[in-house]
Amino acid sequence: MPLLFSTASLLEKAFLLRFLRFCVVGVSGTAVDFGLTWFFKEIVKVPKFLANTIGFVCAATSNYFLNRIWTWNSDNPNVGTEYLKFFIVSLLGLGLNTLILWLCNEKLKLNFYFSKVLATGVVMLWNFFANNFFTFAAVA
Repeated sequence: MPLLFSTASLLEKAFLLRFLRFCVVGVSGTAVDFGLTWFFKEIVKVPKFLANTIGFVCAATSNYFLNRIWTWNSDNPNVGTEYLKFFIVSLLGLGLNTLILWLCNEKLKLNFYFSKVLATGVVMLWNFFANNFFTFAAVA
């Protein structure tokens, strides 16, 4: 009897499902990020790049726990090391996010929040692949 699904096909489906879960978690992280960025920029009146950093770091932390549990189903007992890897990926993502945000907003004169959407999309791809092949490599 022929196999209905090849191993490669199942792996592709598992990878796609992982990416979709990562995106769902990312939506919650985006809400945290944008909400806190807006709050600190508009209400607290901190500089926009500091507000962006606060929003991004808080979102990265909530995303770690949700991705650990749901996206990668990690049971790594070294939570601290795993979190540190995730946070390093996030910090590199923050640098990329800030660079794109600065280029789009300051140099291209695009709207701050539109620039943030563009930066978030690029950084989402970076974060997924870096976390899949670095942070959660043992699970992936």
